Amino acid sequence: MIATDQMREIYQEIAKPSPEGRRALATIIMTRGSTPRKVGAKMLVFPDGRFLGTIGGGCGESDVFHEAMKVIEDGQPRIVGVDLTADEAGESGDVCGGIMDVYIEPV
Repeated sequence: MIATDQMREIYQEIAKPSPEGRRALATIIMTRGSTPRKVGAKMLVFPDGRFLGTIGGGCGESDVFHEAMKVIEDGQPRIVGVDLTADEAGESGDVCGGIMDVYIEPV
C-alpha cells in the first residue's frame, strides 16, 4: 500500500530530530464534493522547501505549501480552505469539484 508506506515515512520523519528547525504538517480534515485525496492525507513541509507526501497536487497543494511555509516561520497553526470547484480550479486544468479544509501545524 503506497498510502500506508507514505504515512509511515512521514511519521518516521516527524519522530527524527530536525537539524533544519521547525517543519509543518498539513492534514486534510474535511472534504466536500470530489477531491483528489480524502480526510487524513498528509504532507510534511521542510524549511528548505522539500516536502514529503501529498494532499492532492496542483494549485490547491501549492496554496497549502505556501501556508505551511508561513507556519514554519511563525509557529502558528491554521486551517486553510482549498476550493477545487470548476470556477476556482478550472483555469489551471484541475477540475475536481470539491472543497477541502487542511489543518497545518508546526512540528
